[in-house]
Amino acid sequence: MIRPSVLLRAGGVAILAAALSGCISLLPKSKPVQLYTFGEPTVAASPPARPANTLGVFWGHGDFQRESSSDRLLTVTGDHAAYIADTRWVAPAQVLFEQAADVAFEQAAGHVRLVARGTPSATDVSLRLDVRNFEARYEAGDKAAPTVLVRVHAIMTHDRDRSLISEQIFEVREPASDNRVAAIVGAYDRALRKVLGQVVSWTNTNAAT
Repeated sequence: MIRPSVLLRAGGVAILAAALSGCISLLPKSKPVQLYTFGEPTVAASPPARPANTLGVFWGHGDFQRESSSDRLLTVTGDHAAYIADTRWVAPAQVLFEQAADVAFEQAAGHVRLVARGTPSATDVSLRLDVRNFEARYEAGDKAAPTVLVRVHAIMTHDRDRSLISEQIFEVREPASDNRVAAIVGAYDRALRKVLGQVVSWTNTNAAT
């Protein structure tokens, strides 16, 4: 048996819905937010051949520029910073960066593979990647096409005594082809792929030492 209060509530909802169906909405109409991504894996004909001496490297992730770590696209014009309106990444930029780094190492033919925290695998080397800059810079004024700056500080250490193996800053400046969101997103993607390509190569070279 349905309680009367439920019947009354259901009836009230039905009446309200019927009344609203013939009315014009008074709620403000907002422009839909456009979602973008970067670092999506490219489709390969076959997975890269792994050498027999595969080396596991523990990846402890790292810091990410706070102003651009969310799903907002950061722009910098002189000493003024702003976010691109009505535009978002599909996930926080820090999350997308970490996913892209994983893919970059997976698709590389080198001997290094990343080992995440909690994975039951012994490692002798740790890698930390701190993203210092991840932003679109309007260096020629706010009407010209911006340049995307991606700067990553990489640190490689021995697991046993935390002694330093190597560290390096990787920086790529990638100009957008136009001052449009799609062109700017494309520059982000190209800059990130170049930086990660350099990081992967550097890691493979130094991890074995």
